[in-house]
Amino acid sequence: QVHLVESGGGLVQAGGSLRLSCAGSGRAFENYNMGWFRQAPGSDREFVAGISWNVRSTSYGDSAKGRFTISRDNANNMLYLQMNSLKPEDTAVYYCTTARTPWAAMDVDEFAYWGQGTQVTVSS
Repeated sequence: QVHLVESGGGLVQAGGSLRLSCAGSGRAFENYNMGWFRQAPGSDREFVAGISWNVRSTSYGDSAKGRFTISRDNANNMLYLQMNSLKPEDTAVYYCTTARTPWAAMDVDEFAYWGQGTQVTVSS
């Protein structure tokens, strides 16, 4: 059974930084693309960043480009999101996700398993 647990969220002032972590279990995560989404109250879930199973490619949503960096540690089944220059509009619950099929091309519609989320709140 795939299990994802996020951590690292919290309250930070605008301009600050946070590093989110996601610990995975239940499958060989090194074979699957992984990513981060977020959802603010009253809004749809939004793609933030994705990283390929072989770490050769990354993809970012418009809101994350230039400020966030996704990375992974396949040896330890960990996924990270370094968030810098945070803005109040980054306030949301952030979810870790992994793809349905292994060794796939990056496709945001292929993410199928989700963690419980971690709250990020950015104050102005």
